[in-house]
Amino acid sequence: MLAQGFLCMGKSTMPEFGFNASTEPLHDAPTRNPWNLAYSAGASSGGSAALVASGAVPIAHANDGGGSIRIPAAVCGLIGLKATRGRVIENDASKSLPIDILSDGVVSRSVRDTANFIYQAEQYFRNPKLPTVGKVEGPSEKRLRIGLVIDSINGHKTDDMTRQTVEATARKLEAQGHIIEPVETPANSSFPDDFAMYWGLLAFGMKINGHKLIHPDFDKRRVDGLTQGLDKMFKRGFWKMPAVLWRLRRARFDFANAMTDLDAVLTPTLGHTTPKLGHLNPSVPFDILFDRLTRYANFTPLANVTGAPALSLPMALTPENLPVSVQLMGKHGDERTLLQLAFALESEYSPWTSLANTAQ
Repeated sequence: MLAQGFLCMGKSTMPEFGFNASTEPLHDAPTRNPWNLAYSAGASSGGSAALVASGAVPIAHANDGGGSIRIPAAVCGLIGLKATRGRVIENDASKSLPIDILSDGVVSRSVRDTANFIYQAEQYFRNPKLPTVGKVEGPSEKRLRIGLVIDSINGHKTDDMTRQTVEATARKLEAQGHIIEPVETPANSSFPDDFAMYWGLLAFGMKINGHKLIHPDFDKRRVDGLTQGLDKMFKRGFWKMPAVLWRLRRARFDFANAMTDLDAVLTPTLGHTTPKLGHLNPSVPFDILFDRLTRYANFTPLANVTGAPALSLPMALTPENLPVSVQLMGKHGDERTLLQLAFALESEYSPWTSLANTAQ
């Protein structure tokens, strides 16, 4: 980012350890959604998304371990691309993980800005194991085969507004000449439970190593209810981890096999529209909060585990003036196709370019 000429203005807000899908840390005020201040700005890069959506900055760093670029981008009406694993320089925290689910990137108000960031990042660091993205400046003429997934593999139905937005986007892609076909989620049915256990492992590791990772005076008794609950959940099922890790490592190959005849997959970014502040607050009893999280952030984690690229794109507004976004997932190393599709949808159909323009 520094090589591209970015100026660092400060640190943006996030939930504790980045575990939550809403930026509502117990030690500070919540980060509000600029589109409607009563609602969540997403997480974990919620502060970055709120700053960009409000017009304070044009682009901001974000990173993604389970949806933390795409979730705040989705609810704040931004472009959020989680790049292919290995596309950008490895996050320091990645080196300690049994499965690297972390990816750094940006949130921005236009496909152009996200595409240009990835292009410039590739000039600074080029991974020889991945195909080059190159400079993507608009749609492609190529007509693609795109899978359509509406409901999550965990059994929770997508809400009506989100469903309608995804279906409308599918019709727009068809009108552009692409072939849309309903497909099964490209993952094993055990994936939601396996990812939940991995999520718990991260909380367990944070509590054990917080004095090294955070501060010598770190007190594991003071972490919030979500971290405590995830830690306890992991301890109850830790004996499952060898099989869990084996299946999660296989997920990349399962995904690749499912994508053999597809160029991309269209899904919701989130299971339902943006919740009000408080709905995902870490003070909510853990069992209730965890259920709410699995109903909400249920489409994004697959790309983290498989390492596939995935992009969130705003495509509608709710009656409460909140963005509704869709997700495009691609083959390993094929950010180019996702950006070209996003350019095509943005140029012809996207209902806004920024909060400021909408307000006018």
